Amino acid sequence: MRIWSPSQPPHQAAGGVGVLVTNLGTPDAPTAPALRRYLRQFLSDHRVIDLPRWKWWPILHLFVLTTRPRRSAALYREIWTEQGSPLLLGTQRVAAALQEELARRLDGDVATTIGMRYGNPSIRRGLRQLAEQGCDRILVLPLYPHYSATSTASTYDAIFAELATWRRQPELRTIHGFHDEPGLVEALAASVREVWAEGGPPDQLLLSYHGIPRRYFDEGDPYFCLCHKTSRLLAEALELAPGRYQTTFQSLFGKEEWLKPYTDETVAALGRGGGSLDVICPGFSLDCLETLEEIDGLNRKIFAEAGGGRFRFIPCLNDRPDHLRFLADLAERHLSGWTVRSASERRTAGRASAERAQALARTS
Repeated sequence: MRIWSPSQPPHQAAGGVGVLVTNLGTPDAPTAPALRRYLRQFLSDHRVIDLPRWKWWPILHLFVLTTRPRRSAALYREIWTEQGSPLLLGTQRVAAALQEELARRLDGDVATTIGMRYGNPSIRRGLRQLAEQGCDRILVLPLYPHYSATSTASTYDAIFAELATWRRQPELRTIHGFHDEPGLVEALAASVREVWAEGGPPDQLLLSYHGIPRRYFDEGDPYFCLCHKTSRLLAEALELAPGRYQTTFQSLFGKEEWLKPYTDETVAALGRGGGSLDVICPGFSLDCLETLEEIDGLNRKIFAEAGGGRFRFIPCLNDRPDHLRFLADLAERHLSGWTVRSASERRTAGRASAERAQALARTS
Protein backbone atom coordinates (compact mmCIF):
# COMPACT_ATOMS: atom_id res chain seq x y z
CA MET A 1 0.00 0.00 0.00
CA ARG A 2 1.41 3.38 -1.01
CA ILE A 3 1.61 5.94 1.79
CA TRP A 4 0.57 9.50 0.93
CA SER A 5 1.57 12.84 2.44
CA PRO A 6 0.78 16.44 1.47
CA SER A 7 3.40 18.13 -0.65
CA GLN A 8 4.15 20.73 2.04
CA PRO A 9 6.26 19.78 5.07
CA PRO A 10 4.45 19.74 8.44
CA HIS A 11 5.77 23.08 9.73
CA GLN A 12 4.46 24.83 6.62
CA ALA A 13 1.06 23.14 6.49
CA ALA A 14 -0.26 23.06 10.03
CA GLY A 15 -3.13 24.69 11.86
CA GLY A 16 -5.76 24.79 9.13
CA VAL A 17 -9.40 23.88 9.72
CA GLY A 18 -11.44 22.28 6.95
CA VAL A 19 -14.96 21.03 6.36
CA LEU A 20 -15.60 18.14 4.00
CA VAL A 21 -19.21 18.27 2.78
CA THR A 22 -20.17 14.84 1.50
CA ASN A 23 -23.08 13.48 -0.47
CA LEU A 24 -24.10 10.27 -2.21
CA GLY A 25 -22.77 11.13 -5.64
CA THR A 26 -23.77 11.31 -9.25
CA PRO A 27 -22.61 9.93 -12.59
CA ASP A 28 -20.25 12.05 -14.64
CA ALA A 29 -22.75 12.29 -17.48
CA PRO A 30 -26.26 11.04 -18.33
CA THR A 31 -24.89 8.26 -20.53
CA ALA A 32 -24.92 4.49 -20.27
CA PRO A 33 -21.11 4.15 -19.89
CA ALA A 34 -21.05 6.79 -17.14
CA LEU A 35 -23.98 5.12 -15.37
CA ARG A 36 -22.27 1.74 -15.62
CA ARG A 37 -19.18 3.10 -13.84
CA TYR A 38 -21.27 4.82 -11.21
CA LEU A 39 -23.59 1.89 -10.54
CA ARG A 40 -20.68 -0.56 -10.40
CA GLN A 41 -19.12 1.44 -7.59
CA PHE A 42 -22.41 2.10 -5.81
CA LEU A 43 -23.78 -1.43 -5.96
CA SER A 44 -20.41 -2.99 -5.06
CA ASP A 45 -20.55 -1.32 -1.64
CA HIS A 46 -21.22 -3.98 0.98
CA ARG A 47 -23.08 -1.37 3.07
CA VAL A 48 -25.61 -0.97 0.25
CA ILE A 49 -25.91 -4.61 -0.82
CA ASP A 50 -24.75 -6.91 1.97
CA LEU A 51 -25.34 -10.20 0.20
CA PRO A 52 -22.38 -12.62 -0.01
CA ARG A 53 -20.17 -11.76 -2.97
CA TRP A 54 -20.55 -15.22 -4.49
CA LYS A 55 -24.28 -14.62 -4.62
CA TRP A 56 -24.42 -10.92 -5.57
CA TRP A 57 -21.50 -10.61 -8.01
CA PRO A 58 -23.06 -12.71 -10.82
CA ILE A 59 -26.35 -10.81 -10.49
CA LEU A 60 -24.59 -7.46 -10.55
CA HIS A 61 -22.29 -8.09 -13.49
CA LEU A 62 -24.45 -10.39 -15.63
CA PHE A 63 -27.82 -8.72 -15.20
CA VAL A 64 -27.87 -5.35 -13.40
CA LEU A 65 -24.90 -3.72 -15.14
CA THR A 66 -25.96 -5.02 -18.54
CA THR A 67 -29.48 -3.55 -18.42
CA ARG A 68 -29.90 -0.86 -15.79
CA PRO A 69 -27.32 1.74 -16.99
CA ARG A 70 -29.23 2.44 -20.20
CA ARG A 71 -32.54 2.91 -18.37
CA SER A 72 -30.98 5.01 -15.64
CA ALA A 73 -29.18 7.21 -18.18
CA ALA A 74 -32.52 8.05 -19.80
CA LEU A 75 -33.89 9.14 -16.42
CA TYR A 76 -30.84 11.25 -15.66
CA ARG A 77 -31.19 13.02 -19.00
CA GLU A 78 -34.61 14.24 -17.91
CA ILE A 79 -33.16 16.17 -14.94
CA TRP A 80 -29.68 17.04 -16.25
CA THR A 81 -28.98 20.75 -16.66
CA GLU A 82 -26.67 22.64 -19.00
CA GLN A 83 -24.27 23.03 -16.07
CA GLY A 84 -24.39 19.35 -15.12
CA SER A 85 -25.88 17.19 -12.37
CA PRO A 86 -28.38 18.96 -10.07
CA LEU A 87 -27.03 17.08 -7.06
CA LEU A 88 -23.41 18.02 -7.77
CA LEU A 89 -24.26 21.66 -8.47
CA GLY A 90 -26.37 21.88 -5.33
CA THR A 91 -23.67 20.34 -3.16
CA GLN A 92 -21.12 22.79 -4.55
CA ARG A 93 -23.40 25.74 -3.78
CA VAL A 94 -23.95 24.56 -0.22
CA ALA A 95 -20.21 24.09 0.39
CA ALA A 96 -19.35 27.52 -1.05
CA ALA A 97 -22.02 29.26 1.03
CA LEU A 98 -20.95 27.35 4.12
CA GLN A 99 -17.31 28.41 3.70
CA GLU A 100 -18.30 32.05 3.34
CA GLU A 101 -20.62 32.00 6.35
CA LEU A 102 -18.18 30.17 8.63
CA ALA A 103 -15.37 32.57 7.70
CA ARG A 104 -17.60 35.49 8.65
CA ARG A 105 -18.73 33.95 11.93
CA LEU A 106 -15.38 32.59 13.07
CA ASP A 107 -13.27 35.49 11.83
CA GLY A 108 -10.84 33.19 10.09
CA ASP A 109 -10.38 30.85 7.14
CA VAL A 110 -12.28 27.58 7.08
CA ALA A 111 -11.50 25.63 3.92
CA THR A 112 -14.59 23.86 2.63
CA THR A 113 -14.78 21.34 -0.19
CA ILE A 114 -16.96 18.45 -1.27
CA GLY A 115 -16.49 14.71 -1.64
CA MET A 116 -18.93 12.25 -3.17
CA ARG A 117 -19.20 8.73 -1.80
CA TYR A 118 -19.58 7.42 -5.35
CA GLY A 119 -18.42 9.10 -8.52
CA ASN A 120 -16.62 12.43 -8.75
CA PRO A 121 -15.32 14.51 -7.11
CA SER A 122 -14.40 11.69 -4.74
CA ILE A 123 -13.97 11.67 -0.99
CA ARG A 124 -10.27 10.95 -1.57
CA ARG A 125 -9.95 14.08 -3.68
CA GLY A 126 -11.77 16.19 -1.10
CA LEU A 127 -9.66 15.00 1.82
CA ARG A 128 -6.39 15.45 -0.04
CA GLN A 129 -7.42 18.88 -1.26
CA LEU A 130 -8.01 20.00 2.34
CA ALA A 131 -4.69 18.51 3.44
CA GLU A 132 -2.84 20.33 0.66
CA GLN A 133 -4.42 23.56 1.95
CA GLY A 134 -2.84 22.92 5.32
CA CYS A 135 -5.89 21.52 7.12
CA ASP A 136 -4.85 19.16 9.88
CA ARG A 137 -8.27 19.38 11.54
CA ILE A 138 -11.21 18.28 9.41
CA LEU A 139 -14.94 18.19 10.13
CA VAL A 140 -16.94 15.75 8.01
CA LEU A 141 -20.48 16.90 7.26
CA PRO A 142 -22.53 14.29 5.35
CA LEU A 143 -25.66 15.87 3.90
CA TYR A 144 -27.75 12.98 5.22
CA PRO A 145 -30.22 14.14 7.89
CA HIS A 146 -30.87 10.54 8.94
CA TYR A 147 -28.13 8.13 9.91
CA SER A 148 -28.09 4.81 8.11
CA ALA A 149 -25.35 2.25 7.65
CA THR A 150 -26.14 2.42 3.93
CA SER A 151 -25.25 6.12 3.69
CA THR A 152 -23.54 7.74 6.68
CA ALA A 153 -21.56 4.67 7.78
CA SER A 154 -20.57 3.97 4.19
CA THR A 155 -19.20 7.52 3.97
CA TYR A 156 -17.13 6.92 7.09
CA ASP A 157 -15.83 3.68 5.58
CA ALA A 158 -14.51 5.60 2.57
CA ILE A 159 -12.95 8.30 4.75
CA PHE A 160 -11.19 5.89 7.07
CA ALA A 161 -10.00 3.75 4.17
CA GLU A 162 -8.42 6.81 2.58
CA LEU A 163 -6.83 7.99 5.82
CA ALA A 164 -5.34 4.54 6.30
CA THR A 165 -2.99 5.43 3.41
CA TRP A 166 -1.81 8.75 4.90
CA ARG A 167 1.51 9.35 6.62
CA ARG A 168 0.13 12.28 8.64
CA GLN A 169 -3.49 11.89 9.56
CA PRO A 170 -5.64 14.88 10.51
CA GLU A 171 -7.66 15.34 13.65
CA LEU A 172 -11.14 14.29 12.60
CA ARG A 173 -14.69 15.04 13.69
CA THR A 174 -17.82 13.59 12.13
CA ILE A 175 -21.48 14.57 12.20
CA HIS A 176 -23.71 11.55 12.71
CA GLY A 177 -26.92 13.18 11.42
CA PHE A 178 -29.37 15.95 12.19
CA HIS A 179 -32.85 14.47 11.77
CA ASP A 180 -34.32 16.13 14.88
CA GLU A 181 -32.42 19.41 14.94
CA PRO A 182 -34.83 22.34 15.51
CA GLY A 183 -33.17 24.33 12.73
CA LEU A 184 -33.84 21.57 10.20
CA VAL A 185 -37.46 21.14 11.29
CA GLU A 186 -38.04 24.89 11.18
CA ALA A 187 -36.62 25.16 7.65
CA LEU A 188 -38.74 22.22 6.45
CA ALA A 189 -41.87 23.72 8.02
CA ALA A 190 -41.15 27.09 6.43
CA SER A 191 -40.80 25.49 2.99
CA VAL A 192 -44.19 23.82 3.42
CA ARG A 193 -45.91 26.94 4.69
CA GLU A 194 -44.67 28.92 1.68
CA VAL A 195 -46.33 26.45 -0.68
CA TRP A 196 -49.52 26.39 1.37
CA ALA A 197 -49.64 30.20 1.49
CA GLU A 198 -50.06 30.25 -2.28
CA GLY A 199 -52.67 27.55 -2.85
CA GLY A 200 -53.79 26.36 0.56
CA PRO A 201 -52.96 23.09 2.31
CA PRO A 202 -53.70 19.72 0.64
CA ASP A 203 -56.01 16.98 1.78
CA GLN A 204 -52.92 14.91 2.59
CA LEU A 205 -49.22 15.60 3.12
CA LEU A 206 -46.94 12.71 2.20
CA LEU A 207 -43.43 12.56 3.66
CA SER A 208 -41.40 10.27 1.42
CA TYR A 209 -37.97 8.96 2.42
CA HIS A 210 -35.48 6.81 0.56
CA GLY A 211 -36.04 3.18 1.46
CA ILE A 212 -33.71 0.48 2.72
CA PRO A 213 -34.31 -3.27 3.00
CA ARG A 214 -36.55 -4.12 5.95
CA ARG A 215 -33.94 -6.66 7.02
CA TYR A 216 -31.42 -3.89 7.68
CA PHE A 217 -33.84 -2.30 10.15
CA ASP A 218 -34.50 -5.65 11.80
CA GLU A 219 -30.73 -6.06 12.23
CA GLY A 220 -30.32 -2.73 14.01
CA ASP A 221 -30.20 0.13 11.49
CA PRO A 222 -32.02 3.07 13.20
CA TYR A 223 -32.99 4.81 9.95
CA PHE A 224 -36.70 3.88 10.03
CA CYS A 225 -37.18 5.34 13.51
CA LEU A 226 -35.24 8.51 12.71
CA CYS A 227 -37.41 9.17 9.65
CA HIS A 228 -40.59 8.79 11.67
CA LYS A 229 -39.27 11.21 14.28
CA THR A 230 -38.65 13.85 11.63
CA SER A 231 -42.18 13.32 10.31
CA ARG A 232 -43.66 13.70 13.78
CA LEU A 233 -41.68 16.87 14.53
CA LEU A 234 -42.59 18.42 11.19
CA ALA A 235 -46.25 17.54 11.65
CA GLU A 236 -46.20 19.13 15.09
CA ALA A 237 -44.60 22.28 13.70
CA LEU A 238 -47.34 22.44 11.04
CA GLU A 239 -50.05 21.57 13.60
CA LEU A 240 -51.21 18.63 11.52
CA ALA A 241 -53.54 16.01 12.95
CA PRO A 242 -52.28 12.39 12.63
CA GLY A 243 -54.72 11.63 9.80
CA ARG A 244 -53.48 14.50 7.65
CA TYR A 245 -50.02 13.13 6.90
CA GLN A 246 -48.26 9.84 6.16
CA THR A 247 -44.68 8.60 6.13
CA THR A 248 -43.65 6.38 3.21
CA PHE A 249 -40.51 4.98 1.59
CA GLN A 250 -39.41 5.12 -2.05
CA SER A 251 -36.70 4.00 -4.47
CA LEU A 252 -37.03 0.25 -4.06
CA PHE A 253 -34.37 -2.02 -5.57
CA GLY A 254 -34.50 -5.78 -6.01
CA LYS A 255 -37.06 -8.30 -4.83
CA GLU A 256 -36.37 -8.14 -1.09
CA GLU A 257 -38.96 -6.48 1.17
CA TRP A 258 -38.09 -2.87 1.96
CA LEU A 259 -39.40 -0.45 4.56
CA LYS A 260 -43.13 0.09 4.22
CA PRO A 261 -45.46 1.61 3.29
CA TYR A 262 -44.15 2.12 -0.22
CA THR A 263 -44.51 5.60 -1.67
CA ASP A 264 -45.82 4.60 -5.12
CA GLU A 265 -48.50 2.29 -3.69
CA THR A 266 -49.60 4.96 -1.23
CA VAL A 267 -49.74 7.63 -3.93
CA ALA A 268 -51.89 5.36 -6.12
CA ALA A 269 -54.27 4.65 -3.24
CA LEU A 270 -54.58 8.35 -2.40
CA GLY A 271 -55.16 9.12 -6.07
CA ARG A 272 -58.09 6.68 -6.21
CA GLY A 273 -59.68 8.64 -3.39
CA GLY A 274 -59.46 11.89 -5.30
CA GLY A 275 -58.48 15.07 -3.52
CA SER A 276 -55.16 16.85 -3.38
CA LEU A 277 -51.71 15.70 -2.34
CA ASP A 278 -48.46 17.43 -1.43
CA VAL A 279 -45.24 15.42 -1.25
CA ILE A 280 -42.06 16.45 0.57
CA CYS A 281 -38.83 14.44 0.91
CA PRO A 282 -37.21 15.39 4.25
CA GLY A 283 -34.52 12.74 3.93
CA PHE A 284 -32.91 14.52 0.97
CA SER A 285 -31.03 17.76 1.64
CA LEU A 286 -30.81 18.47 -2.09
CA ASP A 287 -33.00 17.66 -5.05
CA CYS A 288 -31.75 14.77 -7.16
CA LEU A 289 -32.99 11.96 -9.38
CA GLU A 290 -35.05 10.45 -6.56
CA THR A 291 -36.97 13.68 -5.98
CA LEU A 292 -37.07 15.38 -9.38
CA GLU A 293 -37.77 12.33 -11.53
CA GLU A 294 -39.20 9.73 -9.16
CA ILE A 295 -41.47 11.99 -7.08
CA ASP A 296 -42.20 15.02 -9.25
CA GLY A 297 -42.28 12.90 -12.40
CA LEU A 298 -43.26 9.27 -11.90
CA ASN A 299 -45.38 9.62 -8.76
CA ARG A 300 -47.11 12.72 -10.10
CA LYS A 301 -48.16 10.58 -13.07
CA ILE A 302 -49.24 7.71 -10.81
CA PHE A 303 -51.45 10.06 -8.80
CA ALA A 304 -53.08 11.59 -11.86
CA GLU A 305 -53.72 8.25 -13.56
CA ALA A 306 -55.34 6.92 -10.39
CA GLY A 307 -57.84 9.79 -10.41
CA GLY A 308 -56.18 12.23 -8.03
CA GLY A 309 -56.59 15.98 -8.18
CA ARG A 310 -53.92 18.56 -7.42
CA PHE A 311 -50.41 17.20 -6.89
CA ARG A 312 -47.61 19.40 -5.60
CA PHE A 313 -44.00 18.43 -5.02
CA ILE A 314 -42.37 20.56 -2.32
CA PRO A 315 -38.69 20.96 -3.27
CA CYS A 316 -35.86 19.97 -0.97
CA LEU A 317 -34.24 22.66 1.14
CA ASN A 318 -31.33 22.97 -1.31
CA ASP A 319 -29.63 26.36 -0.87
CA ARG A 320 -32.50 28.12 0.90
CA PRO A 321 -31.10 30.75 3.28
CA ASP A 322 -32.68 29.10 6.33
CA HIS A 323 -31.17 25.75 5.36
CA LEU A 324 -27.73 27.29 4.89
CA ARG A 325 -27.99 29.08 8.24
CA PHE A 326 -28.89 25.80 9.92
CA LEU A 327 -25.96 23.95 8.34
CA ALA A 328 -23.62 26.76 9.40
CA ASP A 329 -25.00 26.58 12.96
CA LEU A 330 -24.47 22.82 12.94
CA ALA A 331 -20.91 23.07 11.63
CA GLU A 332 -20.01 25.91 13.97
CA ARG A 333 -21.17 23.88 16.96
CA HIS A 334 -19.08 20.88 15.91
CA LEU A 335 -16.05 23.11 15.24
CA SER A 336 -16.15 24.39 18.81
CA GLY A 337 -12.70 24.42 20.43
CA TRP A 338 -10.77 24.45 17.18
CA THR A 339 -8.91 27.72 16.72
CA VAL A 340 -9.56 29.25 13.33
CA ARG A 341 -6.91 31.65 12.04
CA SER A 342 -6.62 33.77 8.94
CA ALA A 343 -4.38 32.68 6.08
CA SER A 344 -1.88 35.44 6.86
CA GLU A 345 -1.64 34.35 10.51
CA ARG A 346 -1.01 30.77 9.43
CA ARG A 347 1.67 31.84 6.96
CA THR A 348 3.43 33.86 9.66
CA ALA A 349 3.30 30.94 12.08
CA GLY A 350 4.47 28.59 9.33
CA ARG A 351 7.53 30.74 8.56
CA ALA A 352 8.45 30.90 12.24
CA SER A 353 8.06 27.15 12.54
CA ALA A 354 10.19 26.58 9.45
CA GLU A 355 12.95 28.80 10.83
CA ARG A 356 12.98 26.86 14.09
CA ALA A 357 13.09 23.56 12.19
CA GLN A 358 16.03 24.77 10.09
CA ALA A 359 17.90 25.94 13.17
CA LEU A 360 17.33 22.61 14.84
CA ALA A 361 18.58 20.79 11.75
CA ARG A 362 21.81 22.83 11.73
CA THR A 363 22.59 21.94 15.33
CA SER A 364 21.74 18.27 15.10
